[in-house]
Amino acid sequence: MGWKDAAEPVLARMPAVARPEGHVPFRRKLGWTGGILVLYFFLTNVTLFGLDAATANDLFGQFRSILAGQQGSVLQLGIGPIVTASIVLQLLGGADLLGLDTDNNPRDQVLYQGLQKLLVGVMIVLTGAPMVFAGNFLPADQAVAASLGIGTLGVKGLIFAQIAVGGVLILFMDEIVSKWGVGSGVGLFIIAGVSQQLVGGLFSWQGLGGTSGFFPTWIGIVTGAVELPASPTDLLSTIFLGQGQLLALITTVLIFGIVVYAESVRVEIPLSHARVKGARGRFPVKLIYASVLPMILVRALQANIQFLGRILNNSWAAMPAWLGQYTSGQVTGGLFYYLAPIQSRSDWMWFLGLTSADPLDIAIRVLIDLVFMIVGGAVFAIFWVETTGMGPESTARQIQNSGMQIPGFRRNPQVIEKVMERYIPQVTVIGGALVGLLAVMANMLGTIGAVSGTGLLLTVSITYKLYEEIAEEQLMEMHPMMRNMFGSE
Repeated sequence: MGWKDAAEPVLARMPAVARPEGHVPFRRKLGWTGGILVLYFFLTNVTLFGLDAATANDLFGQFRSILAGQQGSVLQLGIGPIVTASIVLQLLGGADLLGLDTDNNPRDQVLYQGLQKLLVGVMIVLTGAPMVFAGNFLPADQAVAASLGIGTLGVKGLIFAQIAVGGVLILFMDEIVSKWGVGSGVGLFIIAGVSQQLVGGLFSWQGLGGTSGFFPTWIGIVTGAVELPASPTDLLSTIFLGQGQLLALITTVLIFGIVVYAESVRVEIPLSHARVKGARGRFPVKLIYASVLPMILVRALQANIQFLGRILNNSWAAMPAWLGQYTSGQVTGGLFYYLAPIQSRSDWMWFLGLTSADPLDIAIRVLIDLVFMIVGGAVFAIFWVETTGMGPESTARQIQNSGMQIPGFRRNPQVIEKVMERYIPQVTVIGGALVGLLAVMANMLGTIGAVSGTGLLLTVSITYKLYEEIAEEQLMEMHPMMRNMFGSE
């Protein structure tokens, strides 16, 4: 009796959102997507009952824009458990330890989805419990504990129950969008969080001369409400790195341009329909073939490493200096310091006095971050392509089933697969490494609204793909026969 037979009674009965039986009209898809987005924003504003918000500490810190959710809300965990469970499944699937054929075997597909939900539940516990019960990250409100008469531990139990419910809710919200809406819920939640930060970074009006957004600050500069230093060096520093945020604006615009350009770079393989004469098409192999979603996995892995470090620092009476040194909750030395990614200009611009860290330590951190992101981006991109049915074999089968073929080649899946193998593996590695490099560079230079470079990169790419999906949905809505050709019916 294999593990599949033993686990099937549990995994096959995991709750799931029902798939639509037929074609879902485009307007209904937009309705479901918009409804889930409104629910997401609503839940991020539902504060945790019993939480002492004044002394709470966000464990995710600057990873928050990637992991979505909101500190101190029901969605405290964000998409973290989903992403961490995906990392585990990607690694197990890449090592072929699961023995599941999710492409052709319906039973294995059900087991895979059930296993994913089970792992998400485990990750909710493993991530949420240390936040609540270890350290002072989500402290209990003593007034609530006294009024309810359940003590501090009882209030902490209530807090954990709320964030656990939030973790389950965001799992099913993601599933609703994937099955009934447009795009994926994970991507939608990242776009929502990052866009909110970007809008705030551009337009927030906290008083001219304060830490306002880009446009209010420049209105203050032009009208004289913001005083600028007289020294030319200080003036340039203020305009580009300080209140003026010109470097952040330039970086933001560059990321937008580079990602949109990279999304348009592709190798197009010509296709023709085997039965319909004159019906032709092209299969695009984009430079960022695996999309930027694998980058979420890489950054989430880094976030989990830092999460572990902060938990150990809070629960370990005397943490060894070589492992990690923390000041005011921030890592300042040891192994966890070198593994911490560069998040902003203040992490590395020692020559401008933005940090007192040793230049050699900074160089080591930057090098480790680059290697981690470039290699990790390529590796996870390969795993992503293979586990999501985008590899040469799966793609060849999809083309064959749609009735298409490559002109000049026999209509045979093996032949199509060999053609795809010339492009897909190489483009996947190059694209994954490129996205990793861009993410590090964007983080180092800073962006508008203090959005992490990876968060901005993800938002631009996911939005671009969402636009393409909407255009494809509209095309199939106008021409129903296209649904059969693309296998959407």
